[in-house]
Amino acid sequence: MAGITVKDVNAHAFIKAYAAYLKRTGKLEVPKWVDLVKTGTFKELAPYDPDWYYIRAASVARHIYIRKNVGVGALNKVHGGTVNRGSRPSHHVDASGSVNRKVLQSLEKIGVLEKDKKGGRRITQDGQRDLDRIAMTLAEESDEE
Repeated sequence: MAGITVKDVNAHAFIKAYAAYLKRTGKLEVPKWVDLVKTGTFKELAPYDPDWYYIRAASVARHIYIRKNVGVGALNKVHGGTVNRGSRPSHHVDASGSVNRKVLQSLEKIGVLEKDKKGGRRITQDGQRDLDRIAMTLAEESDEE
């Protein structure tokens, strides 16, 4: 099973597993406002899941693992959605830049990401090792089933 990376496993399963790992280790610093904030202007309510910050952090880490040099603007587009404009057609709206920025800063503090000279963020060697290790355990679990 050598050589299994994040790209080789199911995205949904990986994000769930990595979010659980981030919560279990307790290293990720979660801001106080996570239970109050909406994740975008197009949303009506805050997320129902109390662990949504860990899931967003796992999603961002996976996204940056796959695509190098990702910044806040690109993440806003990825996590955006459609705004309900009543009887008029819906349009795409970007997600909250503040939420994505804080997620990136939290991941930088624990050493998963680092700023790139070309702009945006990139994954560190330690971060890549952690993500690949979790992907390897997921691949082993799926082989056992």
